[in-house]
Amino acid sequence: MITVADVMTRQPATLPRDATVAQAAQLMDELNVGAVPVCDEHDHVLGIVTDRDITVRAIAAGLSPAGTPVEQVMSERVRCCSERQPVDDVLALMAAVQIRRLPVLDEAQRLVGMLSLGDLAVRDQEAAVGVLRRISTPSQPDRSGYAAH
Repeated sequence: MITVADVMTRQPATLPRDATVAQAAQLMDELNVGAVPVCDEHDHVLGIVTDRDITVRAIAAGLSPAGTPVEQVMSERVRCCSERQPVDDVLALMAAVQIRRLPVLDEAQRLVGMLSLGDLAVRDQEAAVGVLRRISTPSQPDRSGYAAH
C-alpha cells in the first residue's frame, strides 16, 4: 500500500499569518507553486493562500499587496490529509471535492508536507489523469467554507 508519505513533497515552504500578499506572491513565483500554507510557530496550519486568493480576494478587491497580510485573504478552512493515509483514499477525496493539492499533517497535526497531483503523477500517471478529469469537470462552487485549491 502506497501512503501519502511515500509521494508527498516534504518540508514545504510556509508563511506566517502576518506575511504580506506581496511576499506570498513572490514566494510562489520563486518556488513555482500555486499555494502556500499559512502556519503558526508550531507548524499548525492556520490557512492556505493560493494564487486565486491573491487574485480574487486581494487584487480584484483593490487591496494593497504590500500592505495586506495573508491572513486577510487566505482560505481558513483547509482540507488536509495524514501522511499515513493510503494514496488511493486521498485521490478519491481530491476528486470528490475537486482540489489539486493538500497539506499533509503528522499525528500531532503539524504540517510535514504537501501533496499535489504532480506528486501523484510521478507515481501513477493514469490515476492522476483520472483525478484531474474529475477535478476539471464543471460543478457548483464549494460553499462549505473549505478551501478549494
